[in-house]
Parts: sequence; structure tokens; C-alpha cells
Amino acid sequence: MKKLIKSSKWARRIKWSILTGTILIFAVIVCANYAVRHTAKAFIYQNIDSIPQNKAGLLLGTSKLLRSGLPNQYFQNRIQATVDLYKAGKIEVVVISGDNSRKGYNEPEDMKSELMLRGIPEDKIYLDYAGFRTLDSVVRAKEVFGQSRLTIISQRFHNERAIYLAEKNGINAIGYNAKDVNAYSGLKTNIRELFARVKMFIDLAINKQPHFLGDKIIIGK
Repeated sequence: MKKLIKSSKWARRIKWSILTGTILIFAVIVCANYAVRHTAKAFIYQNIDSIPQNKAGLLLGTSKLLRSGLPNQYFQNRIQATVDLYKAGKIEVVVISGDNSRKGYNEPEDMKSELMLRGIPEDKIYLDYAGFRTLDSVVRAKEVFGQSRLTIISQRFHNERAIYLAEKNGINAIGYNAKDVNAYSGLKTNIRELFARVKMFIDLAINKQPHFLGDKIIIGK
């Protein structure tokens, strides 16, 4: 009988711990999401006519193809947004920051090729091969490429986090939202983004730095 009582008490404690932990995680996610969206909302643009002009656009990398081999609409829509900004005179040069950490995978080169096919000259494109994370891309834009003012180009959810990071690193950034994908296709990405925002606050708390910095790269006219 005593064993049953003790077992019941332990079961209640475990259930209470799980419930408390779940509530705490949920609260942290909600607070992180609110802080990011609230900070970024004044610096996010949908309309190309109203967005201010900046010298450099920071195009955040993503894969050209999905694992299925189909075209990645995040990629295509970011490319189109960048071309639209350039042709409207809202940016003069493009810094493409993405992952090139394994053989046969090169986000910056893939994006560069697409931009050139759509009319942006090669001498207006600069490649950052060490943009392994959004933190790396944003900080390197300032520390390596010398840009303290930026137009960040990605989907809204990504721009919000990038702008928050920029603000915390002394960068005057605005974001231009590329067209998003449909809700079904973007469900996993949007869920992952919620946890990425929590991770961002942890990185800021411990003063996480980019994997690499390196020599300065001068951006010309």
C-alpha cells in the first residue's frame, strides 16, 4: 500500500514537472517572438516605393533546391525581391551571405548566378561564404564588409530576426520582405523560426560571435 502511495506521489510530481516545464517553454517562446516582432515592425517594408534607399542589400542565403529536388520558392522569391530593389534604385550593391560549408553546396554562388541571369552586373555582387547563421551574416556585413546601414532581404519571419540582431550589433538595418511561400509549405520553417528566436536570445546573452571574421572586403561603387 505504501509503495502504491509513493508511486502515485511520484507520478503526480512528474506530471506537474512536465506541465510546468511545458508552460515555461511556451512562455519563453511567446516572449521571444513578441520582442522580435515588436522591435522589427517599424523597419519592415513590403512596398518597394516606400522603402528608403541604402547602398548595400544583404541577401540572406538559402538552398536553391529542396531535398526533393524541386525548386525552393524561398530562394526564388528572395532573388526576385533583390532584383526588384536593384532595378528600382533602392540598393546599389548586393552582399550575398550564405552557407558554403560542404562540397557541392554553395548558396552564395547559386544566388549570384541567378542575380546575374536577371540583370544585376557581376561587379555589383559581393559574396560572403561564411554566412552559416543569420548572426554570422549580419555581424560580418558590418565587421568584414564595412556596412553599418543595410537593407536585409529575406522573408518577413527571417527579416524580423535579422533586424533584431542588427539593432543589437549597432547596425542601422531595414528589411524588404520577399514573397512568402504558402502556409503548408512553410509550416516547418515557421515552427523552426520560433525556436531560432529563443536561440538568438541565448546567443546574445552569452555574446556569441560569428564562426569567422577575417580580412576586410572593400565595397566599391
